[in-house]
Amino acid sequence: MPKIIDHDQRRREIVAVAKKLIIQGGFEAATMRSIVAEAGFANGALKRYFPSKDSIVAATFQSVLAEMNERINDGDPSLDPKEALRHDIEVTLPLDTYRIDSARVLLSLWEHSVANEELATLYREHLREWRRRLAVRIAEARDRGESPEAPTVTALAGEVISMSIGANVTCLMFPSGELIPEHRAHVDRLMRNITD
Repeated sequence: MPKIIDHDQRRREIVAVAKKLIIQGGFEAATMRSIVAEAGFANGALKRYFPSKDSIVAATFQSVLAEMNERINDGDPSLDPKEALRHDIEVTLPLDTYRIDSARVLLSLWEHSVANEELATLYREHLREWRRRLAVRIAEARDRGESPEAPTVTALAGEVISMSIGANVTCLMFPSGELIPEHRAHVDRLMRNITD
């Protein structure tokens, strides 16, 4: 009886290998050859799942963005609006080893997306949706009857996103987490600025 292969699981495994290689050696380390070797597949088997490195990169990018969205959506629905906002900010920051590694992958993929319009479009859509969700959370946390589209609210959402991206960039130089206390303190200041 032939062995039944879960092709979706194989794709997830390949993406996990690509992430691991990017974490260890940057974007250039995730070659088709190194992915095949690390995953333990025959050379031709990889092309069945991903015809090119760009297709693996796109799947890896989507995976990292989906993980970030899942962490945001994992918030406790019983949290009050201020704590829900704090949760949504903190899950995007490099506050543990896993998120520091995710930042390494995401930043490598950002660089690659500059020359790849499909990836750039994917990330722009992610940024728009992130800003929209943050604006809703901020308007709720401020409790001033503001619309999520109000200029003050959207400006604050932009500030949160810029702070998060900056924290993810700087964590690359401090991969053991030395900046985690600084990032947490910044969240406290940002929360006061938003809600006071």
